[in-house]
Amino acid sequence: MSSVRGVAVLLALLTLAACADPPSTGSRPSSPAPSPRVELPAGPDALVLRVQHVGGFTTPDMLAARLPVVSVYADGRVITDGPVPAIYPGPALPNLQVTRLDPAEVRTLAEQALEAGIRETADLGTPPVADATTTRFTLVTADGRYVREAYALRESLPRDLGPAPDAGLTEEQAAARAELAAFLDELTVPSTGTAPVEPYRPDALAVVVSPWIDPGDGLEHPAQPWPGPPLPGEPLGALPEQTCLTVGGDQLAPVLDAARQATSATPWLGADGARWSLTFRPLLPDESGCADLVG
Repeated sequence: MSSVRGVAVLLALLTLAACADPPSTGSRPSSPAPSPRVELPAGPDALVLRVQHVGGFTTPDMLAARLPVVSVYADGRVITDGPVPAIYPGPALPNLQVTRLDPAEVRTLAEQALEAGIRETADLGTPPVADATTTRFTLVTADGRYVREAYALRESLPRDLGPAPDAGLTEEQAAARAELAAFLDELTVPSTGTAPVEPYRPDALAVVVSPWIDPGDGLEHPAQPWPGPPLPGEPLGALPEQTCLTVGGDQLAPVLDAARQATSATPWLGADGARWSLTFRPLLPDESGCADLVG
């Protein structure tokens, strides 16, 4: 479960912007700061920065519907996965939260991402760890899109961002991983401050569908009628029993209302009486449908 908090992200970024060394201006310290080294992509919904975990050992539905750790947009929105109750079964809907930065802070963040090595291409090595996730950093500027991936990033640097024993990494690989891990820490460090945090209200949902299987936990799981488009939707990925559908427009509100009353283990009844397991994935501003979940 992600430990990222929207408030923590905002305050961490503000602290970075305030504490960063000022750009060199030679003998004119009172001169205005130079123009940013990067320009943001055009459009309020344009993605600037995303950190996400891909792969790893989990269920196919969770792999498909996994949310990014953090997404930052050109208009300053910072969207993260908020806390959820530590109960079983958990809520059907994730708790996405949004905070806001101003454009200068977003540019500063993009510059720090570059400094952390996100546009570098040198091999980061492959630690001898099984079933770990890959941390994917995506940075988008007006000049292009950069993607940097590190398999088992945390497992290779467990203490003080130093190389783990027997991590199978060169000094250069360990140093590059440490830069990325430090940048990720700066995005997700807990904070005790207060900042505006709002629920993220999606314009559409992707719903990952698979046949419902009794979890065998001895609990009652009342079935709930499905108020959305016909189940099971269209095939998603390579698994024949995993499908997906997109819910938006007038159907979104009744689906959200029903999902708020459900749990992750709720069986959903299709029009033919079949029972389905549904995993809800709010679509982010740069996403439009189920195809965005694959990749």
